Amino acid sequence: MKSPILVVLAAGGAVAVAGLCWLDGTSWAWAGKPSPDASPIYGVRIPAGYRDWTLVAPAQEAAPLDELRATVGNRDALKAYRANSLPFPDGTVLVKLAWKHIPSPDLAPASIPGAATTVQVMVKDSKRYAATGGWGFGRFIDGKPVDRAQHETCFACHAAHVKDRDYVFTRYAP
Repeated sequence: MKSPILVVLAAGGAVAVAGLCWLDGTSWAWAGKPSPDASPIYGVRIPAGYRDWTLVAPAQEAAPLDELRATVGNRDALKAYRANSLPFPDGTVLVKLAWKHIPSPDLAPASIPGAATTVQVMVKDSKRYAATGGWGFGRFIDGKPVDRAQHETCFACHAAHVKDRDYVFTRYAP
């Protein structure tokens, strides 16, 4: 005969797990409670350890933004890029870091990153984000997600310009 305490603990554990939802391919949050560090609409968060991920490509954004950018990807992203395989598999996470573009104080023709501007995150989950090409989006300033109105523009821009590349702007830099 099973102990009533074990049955109660097992049932409670099942309910607790059922209350969890996948946020960004790297972490969980309680369903029904918006996380202050998750993007509105998509629930995407800045993934832990992303600064140790592999560089996909650098970029320079012209005026009016005047930014230097670097996109890094998790293992799933890099495997797909290296195999030149689209669409990206579920579990792919891309993170774009951006900084103001300023002249180097050490070498006149060189540019260096200045103040950080944004961190942008794309998470591939074809079921959860079916309405947006399989991608969830997050845009963050100072580690905090920007407002809903800014997130409403993400997919439309990607769909208008790079639908044929699985909605991803960044090309792999050899």
